[in-house]
This record gives sequence, structure tokens and C-alpha cells, in this order.
Amino acid sequence: MDLLRLIEAALLVASEPLDVERLQRLLPQGQTATRADIIRAIDQLTLECADRALELVQTASGYRYQVRAVHAAAVAPLLAERAPRYSRAVLETLAIIAYRQPVTRADIEDIRGVSLGSGMIKSLLDRGWVRVLGHREVPGRPAVFGTTKAFMDYFGLRSLSQLPALADLANPDDERIGDLQLSMLPPEAADHAN
Repeated sequence: MDLLRLIEAALLVASEPLDVERLQRLLPQGQTATRADIIRAIDQLTLECADRALELVQTASGYRYQVRAVHAAAVAPLLAERAPRYSRAVLETLAIIAYRQPVTRADIEDIRGVSLGSGMIKSLLDRGWVRVLGHREVPGRPAVFGTTKAFMDYFGLRSLSQLPALADLANPDDERIGDLQLSMLPPEAADHAN
């Protein structure tokens, strides 16, 4: 069986990104491929997509095909499942978790300046974008939250270092940006920035 076409077929039908090890396990009985063979095939498939509306991208969990951003808006009405709408508060909460993790509910409330609604964290947990990393060793042992690979996959990130800089996300004339940037930094980094 042609390794290149097997990987292409697997990536086309997969509902989630596939990593190299999972692609190796898909090989028919008696056929083997090294990690380097799989990566060479992925590189070849990436080149084959150069002039197509489809691209092969690497995310935190593996590789997947997706429609290029330039065509995404045009084909969005064809999607059977409509992406759920998230409120500004939920998106702000997700951003705080992504940039400041690990973070507790109290940390999020301090940064946002308002208390969180009961369903705010739950909706992010249900979506699989956030998970409980553990519990802080203070009275009440509050849950500590962080993002998941599903979050990085959804937003097309290989690692959290690919998140845009906070300054790029806001109006530079807004004087609250400096305070927001300091509050989003981990406490030890914010101390050095003052």
C-alpha cells in the first residue's frame, strides 16, 4: 500500500489531528514505516497542497487538513454544525486562562474585576478547551485551570508560545492595556516589570 496515500486518506477522514505514532499504527499488517518515513510523507503532502484551498497543518496533537483561512468565510455556511457563540465574558475568561495559566477562579475574577457566572468555567470545561490541572495548596484548595491540546488544536497552535502578544490584541491608545498586560503576567514577571 502506498504510504503517502494512506496517510492522506487517514488525515482526510480523521475528526481530530493525528500524530506520527497513530499514523504508524494505521499501517496494514506486515507493513512498517519509521517516524522519518511518516514525516517525509507529511512533508510531501504539505508540498502537494501548496496551490490548493486545503492545507496540511501541524497542531499540538498532530497533523490535520483544513481549509485555508482565505476561503474559510466563503465555505462556513456549508458546515453542518454551527460553532457555538461565546459571550465576551467567556472569551475573556478563556484568554486569561491561556495567558496566565495555571490560574484559579479567584485569579480570573481579580483580573476581570467581576465575579464569574456559574456556567462560565463549565462551558470551557465542557468544550474541552480548559481542564483542572490540580488544586492550590491554600485554604479551600481551589481548582487551578489551564488550557488543553483541544484548545490549541482548535486555534491552530502548536504551543502556547504562538499566542499573539497582548499588545497586538488591543487598541494601543487604550491606557488600560498596560495594566491589563501587567495583570496577565505571572506574579513574578509582573513584579519585575514595575
